[in-house]
Amino acid sequence: MASKVTHFEILGRDGKRLQEFYASLFGWKIDASNPMQYGLVGPEPGGIGGGIAQSPTTPRVTFYVEVADLGAALKRAGDLGGKTLMEPQDVPGGPRIAMFADPDGNAIGLVQAGSM
Repeated sequence: MASKVTHFEILGRDGKRLQEFYASLFGWKIDASNPMQYGLVGPEPGGIGGGIAQSPTTPRVTFYVEVADLGAALKRAGDLGGKTLMEPQDVPGGPRIAMFADPDGNAIGLVQAGSM
């Protein structure tokens, strides 16, 4: 049996700013009411949970988010201070994807809902 992805983590220079960015972009409920201010994101049905916080060293992240409309998500990311890294494109034999950088420069992947 293969291992499953069960958690994601987004670490950046300003944890609170990143928590606000992702909450606004994807509608995530983020709870940072703990001593470390580690923003916990609960799993949605069929999805995984994760965490968003300040990095003790350098920013880092890796994950893909399924969205209904890649172009709309890229535009919203840009409106919130992000930058498109890769316009929507089809992966041969796979889904339709795109990428953006968040305000800290982390590369985030998007996958078109229903294209897998």
